[in-house]
Amino acid sequence: MPVTISRILHAGYEFKTDKAQIFFDPIFENPFSHNCYAFPEIQFDLDQIKNLKPDAVFISHHHDDHCSFESLNLLNRDIPIYMYCVHDKMFTLIRDLGFKNVHPLELDKSVRVAGLEVIPRRALDRDVDCLFQIKSQGLNILNVVDSWIDEETMDLLIQQKPWDLICWPFQTMREVEVLSPKRYKAAPQTLPSEWLTQLKLLNPKIVIPSSCQFQMESWSWYNEAFFPITYKQFSREVTAVLPEVQIQRLNPGKSILLSKESLTETMPLKWITPIGDQDSDYKYDLNVTPQKTEVIAQHFPALTLTEQKRVEEFCKSEILAKHQELGPSADPHFIKPRIWELSLFNNQGQKKTYYYRLEEDNLQLLTQIPAQVDWFTEVSEQKLFAALELGESLTSMYLRITCENDDVDIIEDPLIRSLFSEGFASYQKAQLKKIKS
Repeated sequence: MPVTISRILHAGYEFKTDKAQIFFDPIFENPFSHNCYAFPEIQFDLDQIKNLKPDAVFISHHHDDHCSFESLNLLNRDIPIYMYCVHDKMFTLIRDLGFKNVHPLELDKSVRVAGLEVIPRRALDRDVDCLFQIKSQGLNILNVVDSWIDEETMDLLIQQKPWDLICWPFQTMREVEVLSPKRYKAAPQTLPSEWLTQLKLLNPKIVIPSSCQFQMESWSWYNEAFFPITYKQFSREVTAVLPEVQIQRLNPGKSILLSKESLTETMPLKWITPIGDQDSDYKYDLNVTPQKTEVIAQHFPALTLTEQKRVEEFCKSEILAKHQELGPSADPHFIKPRIWELSLFNNQGQKKTYYYRLEEDNLQLLTQIPAQVDWFTEVSEQKLFAALELGESLTSMYLRITCENDDVDIIEDPLIRSLFSEGFASYQKAQLKKIKS
């Protein structure tokens, strides 16, 4: 019997047979992760989604674009949740959301759901995520999610051939580069050679360009700087190394019926409505001009007086204690004492600046403007508040970092370290707090 594969959004899929229905990394939000909008545009019917009862949900890892409690909150609490995560805390949080059957996934250990077999496979970063091998009715399918594959796993996957279909991540997103645009050159608009080599070795019959299908806010310069690869480029490069392969673009809501003999399009998901042009593609501008932080900040709402006080308290005292707790930066740049300028912009584009002296784990707030500054960080005050209280992730904060030394690791930025060094599941914790309030 064939299997119906439907795209939900980003890395989300529904796999359905005559006996079983399972979800992978389901996201039912638009936007999701605060500022990721479906691309092409769609609308979810939340009332219909609430009536869905899949036999199981599989989640590849804890990142907020794969494990969102606002999406899981729409589902029946009797549905089993299977998740790959090395942190026990995540399973406790999902149980706190009300789910009764929550199971950690073990690498290479099968889970069988009414004829569907799901096998988690090791990703390059095994402490974060996994791949999924799915077997059904003689079909052999690989969902790479948005992972990278090491040599050991590649050897295992080659032994598992033949592959009928592979969902392969196709977009090389520039999450870090946009934080400091002056220091990074434009990205090559080609797929990593490693991906093409691996796809050629796996030799699938069908490839679905996977794990993307979103853009940022319509006004955002990220839309021209974040996504270097187009669907057309992906198809062109993959077919160059695999001339016989079928590239199947699967937009949100679309469904295919896959058997050993054929692939055909079938009835779309009833609870996803496409809006506008569904053949839209990414456009990467090598000469895009980054928007100024003061301009970006004006797109966000004003903080209340209470929220402003929260941000001020963080900048004047909490961040100082946080750096002592974290210890010295691992980057050699911070061995010497450094002067850091942190600029916050309100929704009118007005700036408030804090100056600090950083020496090893000692961060000191300065009372006078220093003669020279070594490191600059800019951010909207609303986004800083969101990171403190709402689980805002780094990729949606629109941070701007400037440093004269291009060899320094941007992720060692003092604000990034203080907000995200020990922020496991902060997004889900904030969601849970909101859901239960």
